[in-house]
Amino acid sequence: MAAERDLPVEKLDEAQAANELARLADEIARHDRLYHAEDNPEISDAAYDALRRRNRAIEQRFGHLVRADSPSLLVGYTALEKFEKVRHAVPMLSLDNAFGDDDVRDFVARIRRFLKLDGDVPLEFTAEPKIDGLSLSLRYENGRLVTAATRGDGAVGEDVTANARTITDIPNVLDGDDIPDVVEVRGEVYLTQEAFAALNARMEAEGKPVYVNPRNTAAGSLRQLDAAITASRPLRFFAYAWGELSAMPSGTQSGMVQWLDKCGFKTNPLMQLFQSADALIEHYHRIEEERAGLGYDIDGVVYKVNDLALQQRLGFVSRSPRWAIAHKFPAEKAMTVLNAIDIQVGRTGALTPVARLEPVTVGGVVVTNATLHNAGEIERLGVKIGDTVIVQRAGDVIPQILGYVPEKRPDDAVAFEFPSLCPCELKTPIVREATASGGEGAVSRCTGEFACPYQRKEHLKLFVSRKAFDIDGLGEKQIEYFYDDPDLPIRTPAAIFKLHARDSQSPEGRKLKDREGYGEVSATKLFSAIEERRTIALERLIFALGIRHVGESTAKTLARSYGDWKAFHHAALEVAGGSQDAIDDMTALDDIGPAVIDAVKSYFGETHNLEMVEDLVGELDEIVPAERASADSPVAGKTVVFTGSLERMSRDEAKAMAERLGAKVAGSVSKKTDLVVAGPGAGSKAKKAAELGIETIDEDGWFTLVGGD
Repeated sequence: MAAERDLPVEKLDEAQAANELARLADEIARHDRLYHAEDNPEISDAAYDALRRRNRAIEQRFGHLVRADSPSLLVGYTALEKFEKVRHAVPMLSLDNAFGDDDVRDFVARIRRFLKLDGDVPLEFTAEPKIDGLSLSLRYENGRLVTAATRGDGAVGEDVTANARTITDIPNVLDGDDIPDVVEVRGEVYLTQEAFAALNARMEAEGKPVYVNPRNTAAGSLRQLDAAITASRPLRFFAYAWGELSAMPSGTQSGMVQWLDKCGFKTNPLMQLFQSADALIEHYHRIEEERAGLGYDIDGVVYKVNDLALQQRLGFVSRSPRWAIAHKFPAEKAMTVLNAIDIQVGRTGALTPVARLEPVTVGGVVVTNATLHNAGEIERLGVKIGDTVIVQRAGDVIPQILGYVPEKRPDDAVAFEFPSLCPCELKTPIVREATASGGEGAVSRCTGEFACPYQRKEHLKLFVSRKAFDIDGLGEKQIEYFYDDPDLPIRTPAAIFKLHARDSQSPEGRKLKDREGYGEVSATKLFSAIEERRTIALERLIFALGIRHVGESTAKTLARSYGDWKAFHHAALEVAGGSQDAIDDMTALDDIGPAVIDAVKSYFGETHNLEMVEDLVGELDEIVPAERASADSPVAGKTVVFTGSLERMSRDEAKAMAERLGAKVAGSVSKKTDLVVAGPGAGSKAKKAAELGIETIDEDGWFTLVGGD
């Protein structure tokens, strides 16, 4: 039977549909985080939209299976911890999408049906370009800017007020008379293509990595902790909407946009009014033709009912307004020749085939490489080396190959054989992962771990990354530089801390200070930065080890639960040795599942890894234990399980509170559980607690216990 993800929606049974909805919720949430929170998308807009369309189609067919974490009920992403949070007075929702002309006609027809308007009754719409940037909400009180916040998850965003004040298109004081007491203006922050090219030219001249595209660069620039960095980037802002308003200056969408212009905002001059679906579609195709000459990136045209009273009558459906839709542009495509397929090995050993292409311009960017994802994708596409292939670059992310042109296939086209051995010097065997059901998975992985040079280098890049050891002056580029250096090689984490000692033994003329790109000052700074990291927080160390499936959040959970390095290290070795008690203890922790347990087993069961860890720890001065509560906390050291519906706090808030008080939060009840906090609807966990004689209290009892009343 075909994998569930490959089955058409109409062929899914109920169990398969439930599995697909769970997979799609996880996958879409991951891509939301990459796009919105990390400004680092991994798939194209078109591929992302396809995931959402499939999710929606399954939900429409199986309405009773809609999940609480359904992407159709959520917007955006959770605001990052590095920024203060801002709760939007009026939620910032996203728009539903139209992908073809018929979708637009259906949109207009649905609105007429909902409003019970005959075809001869005029119905006016605005149409404006959809800017490919970062959504921003600006709050003015008594005409003065007081807060600027990103969309976040639609309800809570990030406070970027200081950064927003550096954007010349955003007035600090609104122009005009009779400005309402509260004005919340919404729009899009973006970079022009010219400014983006100039910024990349500057970065290249300074020997720094260039940026991928204007949208991600604008988003990253606005979300800097240092407003001076934002000020150095020529960000722009288009205003097109509003949130909370203490008085409405106009009764129409177009009138409100004109008022925003009078207040001192830049509004898009291409906004126009139309009265039919055909007129909207004609305008869309006109904008599509003019797109390349606009000077800024757009990815579609947005249509909105012009009459605000009608907008209010139409209301909303889950995460989107009924009265608006975004008509997206199709992905940009081109044809070129596939010259070769190379294999790249990632940090976790995953092998990714990369197509080497005859250079071709797609969407204004010269493309020479495209991802082929995995062995299964090559088989599905049927491409051979020498083929003329169709390349798509949607959303300005890594290009992808859609297929080949059969009539252009040369007689000497060569089929690609996926390797059975890693391309590294060790020629370690490759294994193709199995799926949960025991079938053949998509990912092929090198089994070499740290012994594999490719994985070792990627592990080192993770080790020095911002969320790990965060060594100033030692990033990915420098790891590449030092990895194969004959005098100062860095091939293990411990070697980083031996760099200064090795350098001091180097002859004059070959020391780091004598090398191009360095000097006495920069070399001294690097050595000092390394020395500072001989003291490291436990959660950073655990994350830096590069254990598969142990990301930043899981590393924090492990650190807080075990407290110090000795306890965690002992538990990890016990898990690797097969101790069922140790496995049960770790599995009981919140957010720890079988994948993490297997990864810890594999990592700490490999001799090379153990030697690497031992060498590293020997170079450190102090591993700072995770934060612990004072001994007088009534739940310090206890294992707590929250179950049922909590009414006074969210599950995340409950977990954070318990951890601040020194408790471990587990996801399941076991004999090691000390306390269960049960809200309404508590089921099997409360029952198991009763069977084991574990103390169980309600939410009010929890607050009384910890002194929160």
